[in-house]
Amino acid sequence: MAEKIVSGDEVVVVSGKNKGQRGRVRTNMPKLDRIVIEGVNIVRRHLKQGRARQAGIVEMEAPMHVSNVLLFCASCSSPTRVGFREGGDGKSERYCKKCDASIPSQRHPRNERERDS
Repeated sequence: MAEKIVSGDEVVVVSGKNKGQRGRVRTNMPKLDRIVIEGVNIVRRHLKQGRARQAGIVEMEAPMHVSNVLLFCASCSSPTRVGFREGGDGKSERYCKKCDASIPSQRHPRNERERDS
């Protein structure tokens, strides 16, 4: 099944301690229903010393449940729910449930060949 929120989307946190914060999705974990958002849900980890790492307290972004966020629609400038419909070319596309605008997919190249072409 297609995912409503994917890596690269801009989202708004709607519940929890980070309510109201906005950021871009860095990592998507669909099997765990969790996402990592840039600059949101910052936690402090106490890390042991490693080969290339110094011991100490490190601040990092923790995963957050996908139900706590809504996609931010650029066309209506508000957080919104996401729906799926069949596009003009026969493929399914995501759309904003408030303004009915199509949401472009964030396609990232997987290797150097795709990046060059």
